[in-house]
Amino acid sequence: MPSRTQIICLHEGRDGRSIDPLFIRILIKKLKPAWISPWPGNNVIRTEGCRGRTELIEATPRQLKAARAQGNQVTLMVWADLVDDMPDPEALKKKFWEECEDQGISRTDFDTIVFAFAKDRLENWIEFLNEGSTDESVSGPRLKHHRPVAEAAKKLAKLCLQGNSDLDLPESLQWSCLNWRKLGREMR
Repeated sequence: MPSRTQIICLHEGRDGRSIDPLFIRILIKKLKPAWISPWPGNNVIRTEGCRGRTELIEATPRQLKAARAQGNQVTLMVWADLVDDMPDPEALKKKFWEECEDQGISRTDFDTIVFAFAKDRLENWIEFLNEGSTDESVSGPRLKHHRPVAEAAKKLAKLCLQGNSDLDLPESLQWSCLNWRKLGREMR
């Protein structure tokens, strides 16, 4: 069986300039989603940088249509940052829905998207995972090295696999984990 992309991860920032693709790839590989078994090759996960949030919102309907055209074998994940203009993850998710609805996407198809929204940036999650705390009201420190990103992704995967829901996770991380778990339950 030829290997093919089975998870498409749209994110803010450009590949090569953003930590997001590294974090995403390591997290998903460590989670080993049951619906992507056996793991066929290295291109199971495709990350696609979309510069800013506006481009990300605009790209989502097109990518979802492409994923649906391939059947239920492709999962679309959308990673974005919640900044001051969005009060919570549901408000940002609503923006994505409005764009998808305008482009003729059904609510059923839209609900297959896995959203992961970090407040204020993914660096806040990394700070929490590596240091034990973060303040999501301010931007986490920019990272210059890949090691802390990789370590944080591995820690998050371990937490998810253990089902540790009693931890005091940052709100945006808790919300994103619930989305991932919901998809996992549906795909079994």
